[in-house]
Amino acid sequence: MINNIACPLCKTTNSSKFYKEKFREYLRCLSCDFIFVPKMYHLSDAEEKSRYDAHNNDPNDHRYRHFLSQLLVPLLERIQQKSNGLDFGSGPGPTLSLMLEECGHSVDLYDKFYDNDISVFEKKYDFITATEVVEHLSEPMAEISRLIEMLNNQGHLAVMTQILTPQIDFSSWYYKNDPSHIGFFTKKSLSFLASYLNIEVYFISERVVFFQKK
Repeated sequence: MINNIACPLCKTTNSSKFYKEKFREYLRCLSCDFIFVPKMYHLSDAEEKSRYDAHNNDPNDHRYRHFLSQLLVPLLERIQQKSNGLDFGSGPGPTLSLMLEECGHSVDLYDKFYDNDISVFEKKYDFITATEVVEHLSEPMAEISRLIEMLNNQGHLAVMTQILTPQIDFSSWYYKNDPSHIGFFTKKSLSFLASYLNIEVYFISERVVFFQKK
C-alpha cells in the first residue's frame, strides 16, 4: 500500500496520504513530518537533466545574484576569511561559488550532471552550500549525512529550499509543481534531521536554513 512506504528521511513506515493530484501523490511522514513523493513518480535521470538544461542560471544576472544573496550574506557572517567550501549541486551555471570566490573564499564544485567530480567526497570543508538541491534528493538523509561528515568541526551546511509552513496552501503551492521536486521540509522535519545527526540548526528565513557541525 502506498501509505506504508518508508519515509526517505527517517525510514519509518508511519506515513499517510497527504495530497493527490493528476500526475502524482504526496505522503506525509507522521514521525518526522517530511512530505515526499513515492519513487514510482520520480523522474528518470535523463528527464531530470533535461529540466536542468532548460534553466538559465547566468552568473552575470543581477536578479539571480540577488536571489542567492539570501544565503550568501548570512553565510559570510559565519565563516572565517579565506575559508574553503563546496557548492553541492552547483548546476549548469555555477554562480554562488563565483560570488564566494569574489569574497576571498575557495570553492569546489559538485553536480551529478554537470561537474561529477567524486574526489570532493574525500575532502573536508569549512562550509558546504546546497541551493535548491535538497528538494530533489531521493535519499535526503543519506546525502545530507554524507555532507555533514565532510565538514570540519564547527563547519556549516548552508541550505536553500522553500520550507513548507502552516501558512502555505499546499494545493496551490508553486513549489510542488516542479516534477523534479520530490521532498519538502517543514521546520519539524529539519529539526528532526538536526537532532538525528547531532548538529545545530538555524532557521535564517523561510527559504534558508543552516546546519552547523559541533
